[in-house]
Amino acid sequence: MPESKIKPKLVVICGPTGIGKTKTAIEVAETFGGEIINADSMQVYRSMTIGTAKPTAGEQAHIPHHMVDVVDPGDDFDAARFSLMAHQIAHDITARGVIPIVAGGTGLYIKAMIYGLFQTDPPDPAIRRKLKAEADSIGSVALHKRLRKMDPEAAERIHANDTFRIIRALETIGTTGQRISDHHRQHGFRESSYHVIKIGLDMERERLYERINERVDAMIAAGLLDEVRKLLESGIDSETKAMRALGYRHMVDYLKFLLPWKEAVRTMKRDTRRFAKRQLAWFRADKDIIWTSPKKISDLYPRIQKFLITSK
Repeated sequence: MPESKIKPKLVVICGPTGIGKTKTAIEVAETFGGEIINADSMQVYRSMTIGTAKPTAGEQAHIPHHMVDVVDPGDDFDAARFSLMAHQIAHDITARGVIPIVAGGTGLYIKAMIYGLFQTDPPDPAIRRKLKAEADSIGSVALHKRLRKMDPEAAERIHANDTFRIIRALETIGTTGQRISDHHRQHGFRESSYHVIKIGLDMERERLYERINERVDAMIAAGLLDEVRKLLESGIDSETKAMRALGYRHMVDYLKFLLPWKEAVRTMKRDTRRFAKRQLAWFRADKDIIWTSPKKISDLYPRIQKFLITSK
């Protein structure tokens, strides 16, 4: 096989929020001489640090991290943009003789990077404008109910407050006449651009939920509310995709007097636990993932080593 056709190798570390992907990825990078490509859809945003649990400055200085702080919170960012940027970074890392390690919990971003995205007709600007106007007037929850009737599979994956993705799913139906879930299924994500070893992190569910609750408490103690307040004061619209994400929307609702403090914290914990459950369901559907607990990652080192040294 010509050199130009040899697929680069990729180590993927995935799993639900709060399970310890950052720490595990750093350990793997230390062991095998790798650099980390972030695959968390929120850590790409600048000025959103506490609520996204970004790797610390020290961690980033110790092991290079890519795809962190690459866009502003008001910018649109999706799997297509991630795939394009991360793909180039992975090839640059490989060209330097280093191992790219993709780490994160956004399953669609990881899939898009490895297998590409399905191609649809360009969105109809009129349909998008109409849907955005409806979102402003009746709210994302009402649009989500409509999506649940038209594409239950997509609605199950998309949170009712994720206006950006709800509109994307509805405009796909309006533009192509097909459901976005059908587009995903037909594409199949079959043609990989890489040789990949995928490692999924999991643990006993009750302990994971305890970690999530503790993490929320730690974010609040670290100043999440002030971080959100400063974002709003800087002119970031509270209805942008980034500001409707976990944690941020709960703090926004508190600041807008839509939720009392205790309820904002309670629902943030509840919604994060539910999100982790959805993440696990997504990753469980991928039969290529090798599952382990964060504490037992070293047990897979011989398998990772064999993958890295095997010629393909």
